[in-house]
Formats: sequence, structure tokens, C-alpha cells
Amino acid sequence: MAVRATVSRFPATLEALESCAVQWGVAVTPFAAADERGQPPTSGSGGDRVPRCEHCWAYFSSHCDLERWGWSCALCGTLNGFDDDTARRFQHPDACPELNSSFVDLEIPVDEAEGGGDGVRARPVYVAAVDLACSEEFLELIKSALLAALEALIPGSLFGLMTFSHKIGLYDVQGPIPVVKNVFIPPDIEEDGLPVALEDAMPLLAFLAPVDTCKDRITAALETLRPTSSWERGAASGQEEDTVLLGGRGFGTAMSALIDYLSSEYGSTFALARVFAFLSGAPDYGAGLLDTRRYGEQYASKGVDADLALLPEQIPFYRDLAAVAVQAGVCIDIFAVTDEYTDLASLKFLSIESGGSLFLYANTDDSTLPQDIYRLLSRPYAFGCVLRLRTSSDFEPGNSYGHFFPDPQYEKVQHIICCDSFATYAYDFDFVHNDGFSRHTDPAVIQIAFQYSVIEPVEETSGDESQSSASYKFCLKRRLRLRTLQYRPARNISEIYDSVDPEVVLHILVHKVILESLDKGVREGRQQVQAWLALLAARYNEALSSDARAPPSSIDVDFSQCPQLQMLPQLVFALLRSPLLRLHEEGVHPDYRIYLQCLFSALEPSSLAKAIYPVLISYSSPDKQAFPRHTLSRAALIMSESPIFLLDAFTNLIVYYSPTADPSIAFPPPRDCEYIIFAFCYACFEHRSTSTCLFQPPFLFTYHAGLLRTTINRLKQDRCITPKLTFIHGGKDDSTLFESYLIEEQDVDGPGFTTGSGFVAFRESVRNVAAEIVQEEIAS
Repeated sequence: MAVRATVSRFPATLEALESCAVQWGVAVTPFAAADERGQPPTSGSGGDRVPRCEHCWAYFSSHCDLERWGWSCALCGTLNGFDDDTARRFQHPDACPELNSSFVDLEIPVDEAEGGGDGVRARPVYVAAVDLACSEEFLELIKSALLAALEALIPGSLFGLMTFSHKIGLYDVQGPIPVVKNVFIPPDIEEDGLPVALEDAMPLLAFLAPVDTCKDRITAALETLRPTSSWERGAASGQEEDTVLLGGRGFGTAMSALIDYLSSEYGSTFALARVFAFLSGAPDYGAGLLDTRRYGEQYASKGVDADLALLPEQIPFYRDLAAVAVQAGVCIDIFAVTDEYTDLASLKFLSIESGGSLFLYANTDDSTLPQDIYRLLSRPYAFGCVLRLRTSSDFEPGNSYGHFFPDPQYEKVQHIICCDSFATYAYDFDFVHNDGFSRHTDPAVIQIAFQYSVIEPVEETSGDESQSSASYKFCLKRRLRLRTLQYRPARNISEIYDSVDPEVVLHILVHKVILESLDKGVREGRQQVQAWLALLAARYNEALSSDARAPPSSIDVDFSQCPQLQMLPQLVFALLRSPLLRLHEEGVHPDYRIYLQCLFSALEPSSLAKAIYPVLISYSSPDKQAFPRHTLSRAALIMSESPIFLLDAFTNLIVYYSPTADPSIAFPPPRDCEYIIFAFCYACFEHRSTSTCLFQPPFLFTYHAGLLRTTINRLKQDRCITPKLTFIHGGKDDSTLFESYLIEEQDVDGPGFTTGSGFVAFRESVRNVAAEIVQEEIAS
């Protein structure tokens, strides 16, 4: 569990909080294997026996003061007595992790009746739902992705293959040859359900096949997939052949029927079923049909904000369906492969509110879908999670941000359907009263409790070497992860500024601006961000300036006396230039904006900072780094005189060779292999070595990569999605992609709104607004 605060020294009073204008909150990555310093939790058992405060219900931690017959709560100070069980346990401190560590991960006993214990039938279940109202290229990509997925699934997993168009196809691959049963989808959205229930068409346990014994037949079934023709879809809907060119994508009906289909085995066969839905366009048939004509509206001529019109959902169908999926134990990941308007604003709720993720790929040619689904299935995940953040009594959590939903009964309790090690959530804080912290010498305390379930395979000790699918067993484990942290109040505003973590400030700022954009439009979101930066600059100058009546030209917008704040103007400028906040008139596709909103609101702070303001590194050769970070400008490239640059924009990795690079430097950078036995790695779709491949394919060879290649491999492995790797030789190749990231010479409002010279002009505009704020406050 990684926890990072916007400031490590908290504001002591409400006046100090308002005077500093810094975002106050934390970012939490609850299922991370270690804390923000790389330290893992202390593990143990007895999660159900950790003492809790009688007043605030906080858990005991090593920060609590121990008395002979009781303990004082670190959060509210209440004195609690020991019960007999706790008194006996605490006589053996080595067996009580909560006594020795403020970061623990403890197992909670689970009754057999609740699906716990060894050998229960809580098997991992995965279903692929494939769109057949598509092109041949789309289908070939999906086949490659599912082959990669099969390699990632652990033995004993159950896998189902379903297709959808104007009909639903269910595949039985447990016999000698794959068999498909089709159920037609009614074209009339007013009709209630399918003419035949999926369970009647094919029993669920015939549909869900063991991966370890049926992998070859699943592969054979994938090879039989073909796109449905327009005349098939036309005949099904009762239309003439020449009038049906597109359509017949009954996604909403198919998902609703699939969730109902799987729900019958929830709690017996599986504890969580994951559905991978592959879409090539917008649902345009049956229930959940979406009207894509709104994308073609001429909003400017009508005086309507296009961004505000295209960001809300059209219909609540998919949000309501997500709630049904949660009750059925189904988590849905959506993979959209299309450059046409698909209305992800409506579809996103089915994924993020059921615990899944949303992926968008503009085309099939360079899609990283196979790598992404392999990574998704290869990393551990928790499900059925409950997250609660508690604070000491002088302050409290304000707003919470992330892909979770609040508990309907208990305040400040969040539920997370499915959570991996990258998923991050955020909270901001408010004071309970205007006086702030009652005792400035006492630390502020935060405690995060994260309760979750995992499915673990059970080791079999059988003498029979031929292990059949039936012998694979899994157990459901319930665990409680606790983290208690202390933060000292700052004595003055300078201490607050010196303790700022700019990446976490950006993290909370992005969450807020996404919500503002969804509510009031992108223009309002942009204004909110710029107004905050100007206010921060004004407060900074008021706090540190010796002359309150200094002229506007002396306003310091570079935060020259505070290194921790100096990156914030560039981060805010980059945020305004990112597709997240660029205006519709600049050609930002609304589906891409929605995809970025979903991606950015789940990233941890360091990854988000890279996605907003990429890291540009220079190399004097493929084996030697020249400088660790440059500003994103052409001037920086020219001044560095380095021949090679690596740009990390989180979703993209670009290796750029300067036009003046020595021709003797190999392009692209060599791998420097000595002796190679090639093998194919589904994780990165490359021939890789065990020394550089995170997923350890079963092969060995000697591999010596240069520094640049080693850095690229590490960056590709250390993130939740697969970055697209591009090599560009300046002067020979098209450099448009690389140059698009050199944002500091771009105007903040885009090419159609020229107001000056990029970041320099932006700084001046911030300076002027900050000066106005200072003058107004002096006058008042």
C-alpha cells in the first residue's frame, strides 16, 4: 500500500490552509505490494482479532500508546481496555504484527459456507465476448489477443467464448470439435430479453471450459470466427439487403444476457468472473442502442459547447447494467478498437463501475491490445474490496476520487469491485473546525484500512504426476491491510511549501478538473486550473515577499525560492495542452477524451505526471546517458547537442535521433545480443530474454543490452499498459509525433487561439492574474 501526501508537513490551521493555496490530500494505491519507499507489509494472521477503538473504530497500530491494561487510540486518544484474548496475544509480541509495524497485511478467517478454506470451487472464470459486426483486421487482432490471454491464464481457470452481432454465439469446446449455439437478438429494443435463455441454449458448465485441457480446442474455435455479413444482419432485422450497410451490433442485449447467464454460478463455481468485451464500434442494435449522430452535430453554429454536449452519457442503460453485474459477481473490461465515434461516455460505466478497465485503440495496425491483455491477466488482483480512510479528530476526509462506489449505509466507506497493484485513489482533507489542529505539537494521523479477497491455488501433494483439470483447487483468502501514518503540522507557510510533492498535487488537481469538465464542460475545467495556479502564485508571493506593494513585474511565478513548487507551472501548462483539456475545435475526439479521463483517474502520481508532462532524456551514445531530464522545447534539444533522445510519455516511448547525429551511431539502437535462442513472448510480442522479460517465458539465452535498450525494456515493464515504442530519425523520418510533445513552444489555447509564445506567454498571463489578486487583497 503506497500512500503519498500532497504535503508532508500539514497546514496547522484553516487560515494556513487558505493562505498557502496548496491542494491538501493523499493518493493511495492500496493493493501495491510495497509502500512508497519499497518496503513490504508485515504479514500474519489474526486480522479479525486486531483491537479496535470503542469511539472511532480505528484499528490498533504501533503508533498507539500502550498501558498495562489498555491502549490509547492514535487517532482520537480514547483509552480502550484489553479483552482477555488481546491481553493473552500481546504477551507474545513477536506473534502480533500490529504491535511491531504500522503497515501490516493480516489474514482473516473465512467460513466454508462463505466460500473460504482450501479446495473450494472458487475457480478463476474468464469470458471473451467478441464483436462479429466487424472487419477481418479487427478479428485477426482479437484472435492474437485471446491467444496471448490463454498463455497468461493459470491452470485450472475456466474460459468461455461468446460472440455477438445480431445474434449471440456460445461455444462448447469440451467435446472433440468446437460446437456453437446461436440465439438471435430481437431488433426491437422494447422486447423483454431473448427468445431463448442462454442457459437453455447451452448449460453454463458446458460453456466454461478448463483452460489446461481445452486450450487447443479453444484455439481451434477462435480460428472459426468470421465477421457477419451485411445480408445476414439485414435478414435478421427484416430489412432489405441493399439498405443494410452497417449495424447489427447487439452489445447491450448480449452483455445483459451474459451477466444473467453467469450469475447462476456466482458463489459456487466462481467468486469473480471477468468478462473481456471486444468492440469494433458503437452498439446499434437491440437494447442499449446508442445514437452516434450527435457527434456530427454542428455545435458551434448553434452556440453550444461541443465538449459539454458530448461528455455526458446518452442513456443510463450501461450504468444500470454495471450495478446488475456487481450483484452477479461479474467484472467487465471493454477493449474498443475503432477510430469512429463509439460513445464511450455511455459505455464507460459498464467497465469502471463493475471494477473493470476501459481500453481504446485507434486502429489494428499498431495496436498493443495483445500485450495489454497479457499484462492484465498476469498481474495479481484483489476483489470484493472495502476501503476506509480515517483521520485524527481535528480533520477529516473531504472528497474522494477514483473508480469505486460509496457504501449505501456507512459514510466514508468505499467499495472496489476489482483492484490491481496499479489502481490508485485520492482523498482531500478539510478541517473539522476553524482552529485547525488543537495541539500543533502532536502529529496528524491517517489510518487506511483495506479489506480484500484473493483466489490462490492450493498445492496438491498427490503421487499422480498426470494432474487432471479436476484436481486443480483454489482457495478464497480474505485479508486486511492496515497502514497508519503520522504527519507533523507545519510551523509556517514556508515549511508547507518546502514539503510539497508536485506529482501528488497534480494527481488531485486532475481528479478535480475531470469532475469539473464532466459537470460544466472543458472550458470551465481549463479556467479552474489556470485560476488555481494564479492563486498559488499570489499566495506564494504574499507569504514570501518583503514588499507587499511590489509592482506586478516583480511577481515571482517561477517559485524561485521553493524548488518543490518550481515544476508546477510546467505541469499545469502541460495539463492545459493535453488532450484531456484541449478544446473540441482542436480536433480532440470525444472518445479519446473519455478514455484519458478513465486512464488518468486510475494512475498513481508518478505515472500520471509522465502522461501529462513527458520525461525527455538525452544520450551521447546508446550506452551512455548525457542528461536525465530536459524541458519539452526545441531549444532544449539544440542546446544539449546530444545525438539521441528518449521521450517517455507513459502511453508512448519515442527514441529520436537528431538530424546531426553521427552516421556511425547505429539506428535503431542495437540489442547487442551475443548468443540467442529465440522464443516468442506474449507479454511484449517480441523475442526476449528472461533477463529483460517480466513474465519469464520458458527459455534461456545470453543477452547484453545497451543502457538505452535496458531503459526502454524497464519502462515498458513497469506500467499498467504497454507503451507504444517508436523510433524516429530526424531529417529522414516524419518527426511530427515527436515534435507534438515539445509543448513549451505551443500556445496554451491551441494554434487557433494564438496569444503569444507558448510557455513564456503563459507565465506572463499567470503573473498578471496573480498580480491582480495581490492588488485586490491589498485594497480590501
